[in-house]
Amino acid sequence: MIIANVVNCLFPFFPRMCLYLVLSVFLSITQAVDRSNFKTCDQSAFCSRQRALKPGQSSYRALLETLELSDSHLTVQLLNNNNKVLLLLELYRLQGNMTRVKINELKPIKPRYEVPDVLITDPPTELMSVVAQDEHRVVLSLGGEDWRLILSAQPFRLDIMEGPQVLLSLNSRGLLAFEQLRIRKDTKSQTDTEEEEEAEEEVDQPGMWEETFKTHTDTKPNGPSSISLDFSLPGVEHVYGIPEHADGLRLKNTDGGDPYRLYNLDVFQYELFNPMALYGAVPVLLSHNTHRTMGLFWLNAAETWVDVSSGQGSSEVPQTDVRWISESGIIDVFIMLGPRPNDVFTQYASLTGTQAFPPLSSLAYHQCRWNYNDQEDVSAVDQGFDEHDIPYDFIWLDIEHTDGKRYFTWDNNKFPQPKDMLQGLLDKRRKMVTIVDPHIKVDSSYKIHTEIRSRGYYIKNKDGGDYEGWCWPGNAGYPDFTNPEMRKWWASMFAYDQYEGSMGNLYTWNDMNEPSVFNGPEVTMHKDALHGPWEHRDIHNLYGFYVQFGRVIMQQSGVRLAGIGAAQIGCILITPLIPADVGGFFKTPSAELLVRWYQAGAYQPFFRAHAHLDTPRREPWLFGPDNTALIREAVRQRYTLLPYWYLQFYHSQRTGQPVMRPLWVEYPEDIATFSIDDEFLIGKDLLVHPVTDEGSSGVTAYLPGNGEVWYDVHTFQRHDGAQNLSIPVTMSSIPVFQRGGSIICRKNRVRRSSSCMENDPYTLYVALDSQGNAEGELYIDDGHTFKHETDKQFIHRRLSFTGNSLSSSDLSPDSQFPTASWVEQVNILGAQKPDAVTLTTTDGGESSVGFEFDPDTAVLTLRKPGVNAGVNWTLHLR
Repeated sequence: MIIANVVNCLFPFFPRMCLYLVLSVFLSITQAVDRSNFKTCDQSAFCSRQRALKPGQSSYRALLETLELSDSHLTVQLLNNNNKVLLLLELYRLQGNMTRVKINELKPIKPRYEVPDVLITDPPTELMSVVAQDEHRVVLSLGGEDWRLILSAQPFRLDIMEGPQVLLSLNSRGLLAFEQLRIRKDTKSQTDTEEEEEAEEEVDQPGMWEETFKTHTDTKPNGPSSISLDFSLPGVEHVYGIPEHADGLRLKNTDGGDPYRLYNLDVFQYELFNPMALYGAVPVLLSHNTHRTMGLFWLNAAETWVDVSSGQGSSEVPQTDVRWISESGIIDVFIMLGPRPNDVFTQYASLTGTQAFPPLSSLAYHQCRWNYNDQEDVSAVDQGFDEHDIPYDFIWLDIEHTDGKRYFTWDNNKFPQPKDMLQGLLDKRRKMVTIVDPHIKVDSSYKIHTEIRSRGYYIKNKDGGDYEGWCWPGNAGYPDFTNPEMRKWWASMFAYDQYEGSMGNLYTWNDMNEPSVFNGPEVTMHKDALHGPWEHRDIHNLYGFYVQFGRVIMQQSGVRLAGIGAAQIGCILITPLIPADVGGFFKTPSAELLVRWYQAGAYQPFFRAHAHLDTPRREPWLFGPDNTALIREAVRQRYTLLPYWYLQFYHSQRTGQPVMRPLWVEYPEDIATFSIDDEFLIGKDLLVHPVTDEGSSGVTAYLPGNGEVWYDVHTFQRHDGAQNLSIPVTMSSIPVFQRGGSIICRKNRVRRSSSCMENDPYTLYVALDSQGNAEGELYIDDGHTFKHETDKQFIHRRLSFTGNSLSSSDLSPDSQFPTASWVEQVNILGAQKPDAVTLTTTDGGESSVGFEFDPDTAVLTLRKPGVNAGVNWTLHLR
């Protein structure tokens, strides 16, 4: 059902890393997908048709005499020399070092779909100017003396230059193709025929007007409408992104095989190392070398295939060519020019927005399976965590909790008193998640169904009736979430007076929103189904986005709901808070692999166990006391680090920087990091290399950064950067390193849930760099409301160690938030023994602080400074 979510726990560009870290676990328990249920490129008429085009034979030329330059953008017409169809090219120079390229038919017989709602605003533009022009080309300034965009006429081509260097070329291989909307030959009028006499006759090919896959026929009343465009990246050997696929971090060469496919599908037991489509589609690709990072954002929601070809360019310089092929819509691509990785993240976030700030509790541990049987089962599992001293924050209920798969309902026999169940969890400061899927049981006695039908909110079939398919409830209708009125109504159903049995500690799981249609083509919706005037083929990869869009409209009582449990969010809006199924959804891992999976999951952004209905129960205490102890320790490590995780999501929400990062993001000039996907960074200060091989006795971790220092977080042993470190491991090992020069705040008093730790004290881990300095931050708010935004109720502090003094200063003087938390302990790694330690505060008070020094580990421990976490203070080492 959602096994692929293990690959989706990163920022949009890097979800495959999460998968790779548990590949060895999967290899022992996974089964191969039934490939016959899903298309290859050869079986997709438009992909096969476009891929048959040969490089170097472009039929398009730019009519430079039609060029117009305004304050906001440039337009020029493109002529297809074969069929005489005119296209309109629009070029925009955007603020933040980005360029937007749009290509559409100049005069389509009907509008083509242009993706709405994804961009948070119309991107602000900057002026372009013509610096040179002749009959063959136009040279435009993109700001500064070195930035140029060259538009060549015959054949049409765009080059973005920095000085003499070509950064990116568009249509350099001549693979631009734009199938115009047209009338089918056997339905054309005499006038239509006369107008086309001068054009080269369009030859119909199989699959242009309808195609059949297995037993399903896809009718295409608009005929062929696919688009294609190639990009060349000189000097680039490494490209990443376009999730989600069960593959390594670096995109592989697709020459001779299938392209990567972006088409949201409910894939049962998917294969590893395969470019097949999975649950989500994010059309963003990054290129990287030691000099520059760039991004391509292909704004299209239709089925899309992406070819990647790496080799040498004409001057024997490494080059990667990328080709995008989409079934419908227009060409609308944002070229994000970096130049640093963090610049690309900022550029992308400026277009689509940033990660929603999740509740603190959502970053803790979640317990889930399909399904917990009844209220007694929920109570027993909840009690089991207490008996075995394992913290957790959320327990999840899958589809069986409902009355016959009718969402927003409860099975009255199994869950007769849902509020009593929820109150029992609330008394322990815990929460519940229930599933709400976007397929609605066709049942005249079910109010959700009757309301949607009466309001006309269902997706329609090609004949205009309500589209129906088979899913968990049996025969089901599918709400049209592209309709804002449907989204508004859907959001209202989550209100406490509408969702019977709900209360403040009940959260929602969005699932099955590819959309999943069990009896549909490729287990999804027919492409000729209708969302208002648009075919499903136009918006398919946005359906999950719109489901989530409808959910976040409703923010009950000002509580943050966005993001938690969103299983597939579709084309664009993939957040870092996406579940990895600890233990794997299907089959049964060995006890050893289950432990290793917990250890890996504890250091990934979303930490949830989940399992299929037919798997044996997997609660952490069912595998013997030794394994229970190992799982308990992994979960407890997660809880101690919640302040650090929360800080990373705070920054992600503000800046768009990913929470979980490949090493090359922070070390972009270190070639050794470019292909590493068995270790990762959390923020910039924690490096994790989980053990994922059964029977492993050791791993080799690369510690990046020439001149950097890294400290083992368990032993405090110091290691130099820019080396491969051999690490002996036992079953208790989770290799994690803190970067020298950082300060990380932990809460070491682990309780039954994160809410119970709200007022607990902090321990600061000050890891000194080679110059004896370090810095970090601490962020505190109430953990669940929006008062940090509306009322500036938060604490944000800078922690700095320099000149043998550790100080805390206010990064947001105009905010305020009362906290009972205090600094209980400070551990300084890589320290020397002082003669004395004193604490001074802003009121002029001064007191001595007790300390211990371990010469073997060079760790100085300061005991109970006792200062409140929200005030200014300084610790002086004399």
